Amino acid sequence: MLEHGGNLSLASKMYGIPLADWLDLSTGINPDNYPVTVVPDAVWQRLPDNDDDLIKSACSYYGCQSLLPTAGSQAALQVLPRLRPVCKVAMLNPMYREHAHAWQRQGHAVSSFTSLADTSVAQADVVLICNPNNPTARLFTPMELLDLHNHLRRRGGWLIVDEAFMDTTPEYSIAQHAHLEGLFVLRSLGKFFGLAGARVGFLLAEDSQLARVQEELGPWTLTGASRLIAKQALLDKAWQDKTRLALAHKSQRLVALLSEHHLAPQAGTALFQYTPTAKAIQWQHHLATRGIWVRLFTDTPALRFGLPHENGWGRLEEALKTL
Repeated sequence: MLEHGGNLSLASKMYGIPLADWLDLSTGINPDNYPVTVVPDAVWQRLPDNDDDLIKSACSYYGCQSLLPTAGSQAALQVLPRLRPVCKVAMLNPMYREHAHAWQRQGHAVSSFTSLADTSVAQADVVLICNPNNPTARLFTPMELLDLHNHLRRRGGWLIVDEAFMDTTPEYSIAQHAHLEGLFVLRSLGKFFGLAGARVGFLLAEDSQLARVQEELGPWTLTGASRLIAKQALLDKAWQDKTRLALAHKSQRLVALLSEHHLAPQAGTALFQYTPTAKAIQWQHHLATRGIWVRLFTDTPALRFGLPHENGWGRLEEALKTL
């Protein structure tokens, strides 16, 4: 199992601080999640209904022609490597490592790249990109990605774009093009909507590929409760608009706070800030002793800070002052 943000149980054991006393900034999840409705008893007493208009609502929100609901985008990214013979895969570096892990487990050869002009991209059968990137927040334009997809498609290749953090910058999404052959887009309700525990994701692709993934996953990929909550969240445009503005403001507040304490972010999204620093390990340990958990990267020493909930800003500021 790879290390991820949110592994508070491990932090709690390491530092002897009860779980309830942590301020978790390690995940990049919206601390003010979409307000979950009360789930009627009948939803728990019957199998999930695939004709509940969830797919229609999601297609409208993402602007795509078709999609498949999955138990988080994780479920989809683990299936895709099983749908191709062993091939060459190129992955943006650094990037969310579950993608490489899934392809390597199926015997595919995975190399990394930092520029779309790298040789590994030109030679790859499959290219994996997070957009915005996790953790560096790097953004690729739709034109860049569609041009890359065009080159891959001509030789039977695939482009897989993980848009887990895209909801605050929808103008960069290529979801509307996901019906094209060889293009796969992953979306999730975990980050922007703050509903990671509901395990709701979507795979956007052309219909024949969605059918192959559905065959691998089997029926009832989401619980009835998750389907109900997801549909409400995707239809609530007023909440979405208000939340985009609020997150942008909080993100700038986080940039200012970190910059005051010699941790000026190199880049960020509305949901997290990425700070390379030679003292990444020392900073993570220092904050952890005060019950604040941030995401550590060691290959290129860096920290990723998510947004605190409203009561956590003062606590973070005090901890930053003391190193």
